[in-house]
Amino acid sequence: MADDDAQTRPVPYRGGGFSARPMRSVGVLTFAALVAVWELGSRYGYISNLVLPAPSEVIEAFRDLWVSGTLWEHLGASLYRLVTGWSLGTIAGIAVGFAIGLFRPVRASAGPLVAAIFPIPKIALLPLFIIWFGIGEASKVGLILFGTFFPTVIATYGGVDNVDRTLVRMGQSFGLSRWEIARKILFPGALPAILSGMRITAAIAIILIVAAELIAAQRGIGAYIQMAGSLFATDQLIAGVLVLSALGLTVSALIGALELWLLRWRA
Repeated sequence: MADDDAQTRPVPYRGGGFSARPMRSVGVLTFAALVAVWELGSRYGYISNLVLPAPSEVIEAFRDLWVSGTLWEHLGASLYRLVTGWSLGTIAGIAVGFAIGLFRPVRASAGPLVAAIFPIPKIALLPLFIIWFGIGEASKVGLILFGTFFPTVIATYGGVDNVDRTLVRMGQSFGLSRWEIARKILFPGALPAILSGMRITAAIAIILIVAAELIAAQRGIGAYIQMAGSLFATDQLIAGVLVLSALGLTVSALIGALELWLLRWRA
């Protein structure tokens, strides 16, 4: 009887492969345990407050930032530069990436140029951008645009190249124009790669804006971290780093929500 039950029992569908089950409570508990160990180590002298202040001191520094309005002054400046440079770089990168993916003359001319410039560390170009555009907003926004542009180009034309060409031939057989094929087949097919590239470029943009503000800014999270470091105010410095971490998590969550909305056709 047991053998019959084993033979007739349905096999569970495993199309998802090794899909991870969410265990959010474990992550929260791990983080809480690390913070508790950090707090106790600082309170009992195992960790020097000069090197690594206690979490309670960091929270107090963050509260002062919030109440005084300094947080919004610096965060607003960084967000303006980040959103402007990242948006312009993403739009231009998608346009050029599609041109490379669709037109062979553009691929032949722009492809090697993108491949040659992409590996250059964009932070190393900051002094050049300051010489070109001055020490104001243009150099910072331009650096983020430049750093966002090339990864977006590569992600876009890579996504276009990976679209199943059977779908393209099917569109041609139905008499679709080149523009309709690009809009209805190539763009949706390349969208997952584009959104993955946006996650990467968002992190790159945050790194670049901090680097630019460390060198040439009076306002911004990077400028605040630079000021706190020069004063050896490690509690304020770590508070600024936590603001950057929260900014990165927020941007990642927004892109994740955009991904769920734009790729709902895959469900």
